[in-house]
Amino acid sequence: MSSTLIDNIGALVTNDPALGPGPLGVIEDAGLIFADGAVVWAGPRSAIPQAAAGERFDAGGRAVIPGFVDSHAHLVFAGDRAAEFAARMAGRRYSAGGIAGTVAATRAATTAQLEANVARLVGEALRSGTTTIECKSGYGLTVEDERRGLEIAARHTSEVTFLGAHVVPAEFRDSPDQYVRLVCAEMLDACAPHARWIDVFCERGAFDAEQSAEVLRAGLARGLGARVHANQLAHGPGVQLAVEFGAASADHVSHCSDGDIAALAGSDTVATLLPAAEFSTRAPYPDARRLLDAGVTVALAADCNPGSSYTTNIPFCIALAVREMGMTPDEALWSATMGGARALRRSDIGRLSVGARADAVLLAAPSHLHLAYRPGVAIVDGVWQRGLRVC
Repeated sequence: MSSTLIDNIGALVTNDPALGPGPLGVIEDAGLIFADGAVVWAGPRSAIPQAAAGERFDAGGRAVIPGFVDSHAHLVFAGDRAAEFAARMAGRRYSAGGIAGTVAATRAATTAQLEANVARLVGEALRSGTTTIECKSGYGLTVEDERRGLEIAARHTSEVTFLGAHVVPAEFRDSPDQYVRLVCAEMLDACAPHARWIDVFCERGAFDAEQSAEVLRAGLARGLGARVHANQLAHGPGVQLAVEFGAASADHVSHCSDGDIAALAGSDTVATLLPAAEFSTRAPYPDARRLLDAGVTVALAADCNPGSSYTTNIPFCIALAVREMGMTPDEALWSATMGGARALRRSDIGRLSVGARADAVLLAAPSHLHLAYRPGVAIVDGVWQRGLRVC
């Protein structure tokens, strides 16, 4: 059995309250042992098992945290929308209309070009500490291009989401219901074998409540789990729809009523917040404090896409969540690790306790607090994925 001991950890975040105080389960002056891709021991250095053998890594008093779980990303695309970003910074309001440009570029790209871009972004995310990433389709919007996008995504992650219902493509502009029927039938037939999840952009300018419900019903009937882009641009039916359909996650939730929050708090649906999207669109940030105080489970994700959030960097999102959304550093880290795992309905990631997948991040700092305290610096010193040092 191959094993690795990470020794001399200044502060180990386990996300297991049984191992240390608070939800983060922090152990000071700690050690961590991996074997065959899983965590087999975590505790104080004074109690490291005498039989611990194999490779030893000296953390030098630095902090170790679980790998980030990015539960919302759009990585299969071609081109960029830098000019659109510049226009927004000059005062133009964001809408979902720019997606059409990415759809055109993605359809025109070769499979090799799309594959290279996904690999580049997954590698970039990994170097900043993301060891699990979800990836959506949604920039093809034809049967063949959506299937192609999902096949590419599945070569890089097991968390693959079919988002044929992203927007209505130009060729169906005058017949959106016909496009919904295509998504729910031929497109879903081609895409479901390559996906774990189905998602829909329930928003004015995309899909209304009835259309969104039709998409979710079709996906659930094919054995896919539900996710919903909900209440990003304005208040709408997305959050309630997510709860009604038992979605794992309602994503964005920037505009919520008291009823929406109560519905989330009384359900298993996670509210996934995407602060880099608000940063990049100059939209109001969601009120995380209001959600957390109501008992809603919150995740943080990067929402990497070429239009409204072109970043893979979760430490940046943590800093935004603390500065702009009312989260504490502890809450933000939990949401970017365990919260993301909950949003993917996974119990094997987002924590560093016995039985978890051995995904860990070494910080260039003595404490996880530095994730928000030192924004914009290269704070990740090392990454282990499934027990192997990859960065």
